[in-house]
Amino acid sequence: MSSIERQEDNRKQKKELRREYPSGWFHFTQHDAVPILVDALLALSPNREFTKTEFAEHAGVTRQTVGNYADLLLEAELIEEIPNTSPRRYRVADSDVVRELFELNSALNSVGE
Repeated sequence: MSSIERQEDNRKQKKELRREYPSGWFHFTQHDAVPILVDALLALSPNREFTKTEFAEHAGVTRQTVGNYADLLLEAELIEEIPNTSPRRYRVADSDVVRELFELNSALNSVGE
């Protein structure tokens, strides 16, 4: 095996290891719609309530897409369910994850200014 072939094989192995043992970030963003949903959350004001349908309209995706990823957003503490609401309502969570996400977004937005 040539040096180039070994390097390519090494890259493939590392890539597979990342997929097999993903970081939280990689696990979270490997879902195509999740970055769109997170971006939409970043455009909402902190205690803004919404239904899955309202959030889907805001994000420009289908209600089914929101439904597919609502549990992931809840688990990641990006949104929280508002108890005793019908239809079920959510809001941007008051969590460390959300605060850090907004801070990261702010830092990324200021790059190059």
